[in-house]
Amino acid sequence: MNIAIYGATGYTGLEIIKLLINHPHFKIVHIYSDTFAGKKLEAVSPFFKKLCSLVLESIKLNVQIDDIDAAFICLPNGTTFDIVKHLYDNKKIIVDLSADFRFSNETIYEQTYNIKHMLPDLLKIRAYGIPEIFKRDILKTTIIANPGCYPTSIIIPLYPLIFNKLIEPHYIVADSKSGVSGAGKKTTETTHFCEVNEDFKAYSVFTHRHSPEINHILSTTTKEQTQIIFTPHLLPVTRGIESTIYAKSASSLDTIYNATAEFYKNSYFVRVYKEEHLSIKNVTHTNFIDISFFKDGKHLIILSTIDNLVKGASGQAIQNLNLKAGYEENCGFL
Repeated sequence: MNIAIYGATGYTGLEIIKLLINHPHFKIVHIYSDTFAGKKLEAVSPFFKKLCSLVLESIKLNVQIDDIDAAFICLPNGTTFDIVKHLYDNKKIIVDLSADFRFSNETIYEQTYNIKHMLPDLLKIRAYGIPEIFKRDILKTTIIANPGCYPTSIIIPLYPLIFNKLIEPHYIVADSKSGVSGAGKKTTETTHFCEVNEDFKAYSVFTHRHSPEINHILSTTTKEQTQIIFTPHLLPVTRGIESTIYAKSASSLDTIYNATAEFYKNSYFVRVYKEEHLSIKNVTHTNFIDISFFKDGKHLIILSTIDNLVKGASGQAIQNLNLKAGYEENCGFL
């Protein structure tokens, strides 16, 4: 299967290239970047010398795409509409890592991102790309909306518990911490080294764009009106997310653990524990999500760890395409 990557020089684009270099079934044939068009990838990122000899091309709608089967779009929110329409009309498989197709409701998208959605009809046929939960939806469509990194770390552990009515859905607190790469490659005053090093702080309290995504997905798919109070924090590390989730449950720890383990028993990348203090070091550079449960009376604490660039972005994108193409979900990762 021939692959194109739009926005190939950002963190998620580069991560996809790294992960695909040894994939047995996917071959990268085009990499696009307006910023570095005309340059070899190895000139932009020396890591790829002797690994990838492709030249970066300009992002244009009139370029030849007959030789590709699928595309990963790693571009900023609000910039993908023309590309998605072009690829969709030409019957290509699309995995979009922006937020442009994560909501089935255009109004919520527009309120969250303050961007007019230009393809509302395609929102009806897109799938939200968590393969462990939405496999059937993914197999039915050619437009896969790759989830946000924080939502991945929160939705996967909560979904089976809410769906099976094992926790109270109306007040759940998700306290999440991410490495700096989650903010993207372009530095800002709050993300350059001197500001982040030896510091730890919350940001976007009650205003982070992933909060509506988490509640929208959980509410519309579990049929329970969830209220997730989500607070993100910035860790002075490059990559990794740890989410500590607080909920109330009348069920026992064994019931909660067993229900989650059963729900994900065929999901290679989900690892479930009881009373294990998780570490992001155990998941960085992997596509695993680790989940651990602690319980005291009605109080349930869930720990969740992922690599924000792999399971939270590029790895999950490849997992989605593996599924869509009929390969094992862990194909190319091991």
